[in-house]
Amino acid sequence: MGMRATWALTGLGSGAAAGALVLALAGVAEPQAPLRVGGSISKTGAYAAIAQNVLRGNQLCVKHTNEKGGVLGRTLEYAVEDDQSQPASAVRIYEKLIAEGKVDAVFSPYSSPITEAVADVVEKHRMPMVASSAATTSIFRKGRRFLFMFTSPAEVYLEGLIEIAAKRGLKTLALLHEDTLLPRAIVEGAAELARKKGLQIVLAQPYPRETEDFSTLLRKVRDLNPDVLAAPGYFNDAVAIVRQMKDLNVNPRMFAVTSGGDLLKFHEVLGKSADFIYAPAKWEPELVTLRAGGLIPIARQYPRAREFVEAHRKDFPGADLSYQTAEGYGACQIFVEAVRRAGSLDADKIRDAVLKMDLNTVFGAFRVDHNGFQIAHRMITFQWQDGKKVIVWPDELAPGKPRFPTPPWSQRP
Repeated sequence: MGMRATWALTGLGSGAAAGALVLALAGVAEPQAPLRVGGSISKTGAYAAIAQNVLRGNQLCVKHTNEKGGVLGRTLEYAVEDDQSQPASAVRIYEKLIAEGKVDAVFSPYSSPITEAVADVVEKHRMPMVASSAATTSIFRKGRRFLFMFTSPAEVYLEGLIEIAAKRGLKTLALLHEDTLLPRAIVEGAAELARKKGLQIVLAQPYPRETEDFSTLLRKVRDLNPDVLAAPGYFNDAVAIVRQMKDLNVNPRMFAVTSGGDLLKFHEVLGKSADFIYAPAKWEPELVTLRAGGLIPIARQYPRAREFVEAHRKDFPGADLSYQTAEGYGACQIFVEAVRRAGSLDADKIRDAVLKMDLNTVFGAFRVDHNGFQIAHRMITFQWQDGKKVIVWPDELAPGKPRFPTPPWSQRP
């Protein structure tokens, strides 16, 4: 049926201020309102440095989705508020956005503690949420129906570090960790992995969130002299621990941090002190240029990752591009695809669509079990070498080799 337009003049006559021209379109549907997506992200507070990367990933995915016509015939409209890195603030934001009908759907916040708090809100309101950046297993073992894990679980974060250490005959491991959800889960997983590989845990010491002075803990580490030290925590913790290790001359043969150690800012702040440090990652820009000798087809495992990297550099020149950025983008991809497959915003239909998915995003493989727990994605491990992140594990993806052992501070430039 063709489009017919009718023009009509109305409102003419004595006393009328002017004529009004009205366009009436017959046989054409009104444009649909945007699909409103809301959420919180840590623009300030302890998680801000990392969370901004997630936000840019979300924003880029929204832009690309809209350029392709949106979903359900609707463009996405994304509104995000600052939760100040506080779970209670995030709860208030999501409750208001959902309860007052300001959004049709939600994106997740950054971090396990904040996601855990928000999960009860979205569950209560039957609002499906793909958790881009929550890696703590326990969050997804509580019978929640509308929460889905996107990233690798915390328990495998240090798998690469431990495997590298075991292959080089190292025997002892010390762990310092922030006493919050994600770091605790990383340590629990690392302890199990270490036992399987024959490494002895000589210290597993928690510290309160926002600790700044690690000198007492590091002196204990120095006295124990473990072969390997890992410090699961976040960006501020990692920077402070490295600086104080140097001051106190703490010299393990291998040392790793976790969240935040992958940021370019980590090396910018620490300079050469960051070299030789290991960190886990779930994705790196370097993956798009790798050729894995046919063992893993990179282009299929990370589809359109090259375009994602190029688009990020164009839209956010000079901004850090990390695995958290790819998490934000990839989780948005899963949401959009689930809505497309469901054909609606019905919560049960979206849930069914997510549970049946077995596909790859720019971030890599995605598949969840019946609890919404991620079972497909795999970690990588890199080492800072001469100011660059070099992937050193797993072997089939590693273009470089670990620089081992880490030299004492006295022998570094």
